[in-house]
Amino acid sequence: MFAVVDIAGQQFNVEENTKYYVPRLSNEVDSKVTFDSILLFSDGKKTKIGDPTVKGMKVTAKVLEHVKDDKVIVFKKKRRKSYRIKNGHRQQLTRIEVTKISAAKAPTKAKVEKAEKVEAEKVEESK
Repeated sequence: MFAVVDIAGQQFNVEENTKYYVPRLSNEVDSKVTFDSILLFSDGKKTKIGDPTVKGMKVTAKVLEHVKDDKVIVFKKKRRKSYRIKNGHRQQLTRIEVTKISAAKAPTKAKVEKAEKVEAEKVEESK
């Protein structure tokens, strides 16, 4: 079972009980975070494609730590012009562990009918 999830503007192909590095999240360490923008879901038999997202699906993950990525060196040079610039950058990342990929339970037909009946009674009482 896997899902394609949009996390901070990037798409990740995630599976349960797997760890990933994602762009820095504002959540605290050891807290749970839920992603509800699921673009694609597959359980091996059926595949659901979102338009733009799959309705009623969510991915739950646990924040393990906040880290910095390896340093990337940016070097610019122009020949014969005495122009050399060296810069470095370290991306801020969050390490998460996907704990569950699940579908949100849709209300049953009986519960929907009961809720509609209660609302209708409230409207009649207010008249």
